[in-house]
Amino acid sequence: MVNIQELMAGATGADARLMRGFADRAAGFRPSPVRDVFEVSMRPGIISLAGGNPDLELLPLEKIGEMASSIIAREGLEVLQYGSGAGLEELAELVCSFMESEGSRPTLDEVQMTAGSQMGLDLVTKLFTDPGDVVLAEGPTYTGALGVFEGYQAEVQQVEMDEHGLVPAQVEERIKALKAEGKKVKFLYTIPNFQNPTGVTLADDRRAELVRVCRENDVLVVEDNPYGQLGFDGTRHRSLHSYDPEAVIYLGSFSKVFSPGVRVGWMVAPPRVRKFLQIAGEAVTICPSVLSQRLVLGFMSEGMWESHTRKTSKLYAQRCRAVLEACEQHMPAGTEWTEPEGGFFTWLTLPEGAKVSNAELALPEAIDAGVVFVPGTAFYDDSAAGVDVTEPAGARNLRLAFSSVAPERLSEGVSRLAGVL
Repeated sequence: MVNIQELMAGATGADARLMRGFADRAAGFRPSPVRDVFEVSMRPGIISLAGGNPDLELLPLEKIGEMASSIIAREGLEVLQYGSGAGLEELAELVCSFMESEGSRPTLDEVQMTAGSQMGLDLVTKLFTDPGDVVLAEGPTYTGALGVFEGYQAEVQQVEMDEHGLVPAQVEERIKALKAEGKKVKFLYTIPNFQNPTGVTLADDRRAELVRVCRENDVLVVEDNPYGQLGFDGTRHRSLHSYDPEAVIYLGSFSKVFSPGVRVGWMVAPPRVRKFLQIAGEAVTICPSVLSQRLVLGFMSEGMWESHTRKTSKLYAQRCRAVLEACEQHMPAGTEWTEPEGGFFTWLTLPEGAKVSNAELALPEAIDAGVVFVPGTAFYDDSAAGVDVTEPAGARNLRLAFSSVAPERLSEGVSRLAGVL
């Protein structure tokens, strides 16, 4: 994998001259481990268990094509023009209705459309953190979030989860310990539903308590929910935002349930905070893509949304069963894995004393065997407190993505990986 520090240290000529002018924060940006293996995953014969991609094969492409053509023909002068920095009002109204299924009732002036939820995460971090401020996150957590936090020079502190997600008492203990050290804890970042990378879901009976703990300790909650609509049995868990809308900023995305290519997401925040987020967003993109938002609006309002979500959730459930059955059949004795109830991922833990003590070291051999995955170390901050330097956090873990691979290929991919491990 590409290492930013090594890339900078090895620069010569014009690169070296320009890189000497980099800001200190440049060293904090981390490449995506998934992107690092993207080219490998495209090689003939490789089975990729690395990328959490939605399967677009079930999209009604002909209908979407007709809709897009009609939108441009009838509304081209509007949708191909600059738009509001807050986003398309009609889509924001649908978002408000959509979030009622999770118990939230946001108002229109609380919704900010974004170019994907990654943009929302960047805006929150930019707006709330100064260098050295602490951001709490699950351990492990989404690697793209770590890249944002480290890029803005925040100190990342990760709180380990159990099989039911974060333990509120442990979060409170960490907050108090950090404050006792004189540190500013700005927010807790959490993916409560079918978490990336573990697939774990925060227990319903912990949700209100987690929000209360953060509110009483003056710590914002940033709730990232890209997978919440993809429960295998149709379950939609109550959002953290619904328990205390003044203490939680909600990030939503259409990437996993419609298309990552349209790059449309949204944020929900109290009105004045949302306005600041809009201003910060306008400094980057001027406005979210009007055409992309209009495509999403058409997809949702013309009756394709619910039927597509049901189909894809059923498909992902089948693929999840396939990968878990393959793990049961092929993985070395003592290997453990999560059993997700939705989403795209399962999280493996290799047994102590296994031949492979660090999954990252097995990646080259796995690629030679025709399979690729993401090592567990990618989902931890390199400087996480409490990490035993003899075994980096996540060393015995790996993430397997099952969302975009057919069941028979999943079984073969796990078999190849197990042969290496």
